[in-house]
Amino acid sequence: MGISDFINHNNFNTLVNWQKTCLCSAKYGGDSIRSLAIVLLVSIVSFFPQAPFADSWNKTDHLFRIERSINKNVVQFDARLMENINLPDSSPVIAYWVLENGQQEELTLIQQKYAYGICSQEKLEKNKFRIFLVAFKDREIIIEKIGGSYRALISVNGKRSILEKAYVKSKESWTGFPQVFHIDLFGRIKETGLPVEERIILNQ
Repeated sequence: MGISDFINHNNFNTLVNWQKTCLCSAKYGGDSIRSLAIVLLVSIVSFFPQAPFADSWNKTDHLFRIERSINKNVVQFDARLMENINLPDSSPVIAYWVLENGQQEELTLIQQKYAYGICSQEKLEKNKFRIFLVAFKDREIIIEKIGGSYRALISVNGKRSILEKAYVKSKESWTGFPQVFHIDLFGRIKETGLPVEERIILNQ
């Protein structure tokens, strides 16, 4: 499933339909208490503030962020560094919220699985990983050291570029999940350092 699937929130619709099924079960019989509890739990996890972000790693390199038109809260992606400044052998990239007030919070399980999480992290060689995001399943991102810091390399407008940020243009929908119109990628061409951007228009 690629980025267009995420944009059209097919996964979100599946979740909403599942919630409706639980509600119907609660109304017309079955284990009503358990069904209602599941619906309430999913709603709480999805829409209410999550736990403060806590990471045991002392040093990280900022890689890129996802900004959204809905509000100024952003999802930050960092590379975790060991004491010798090498990447750990597994799961070196982390994602977390940075709220408008500067507070950091963890992504909920729903957000990790259906919106802003990391699908996979594959070690290619020492200090070099290939990752895929839920929002960018059709584009690989290579994490490697460039100029003394770890960076995220991705194809932007057909050019190998250092990803700096993605901007999601969306609005709230009746389902409670955002309707996404397009995603803008911003970065710098690896070879020249010149700015580059690409707009991904999604099917409505």
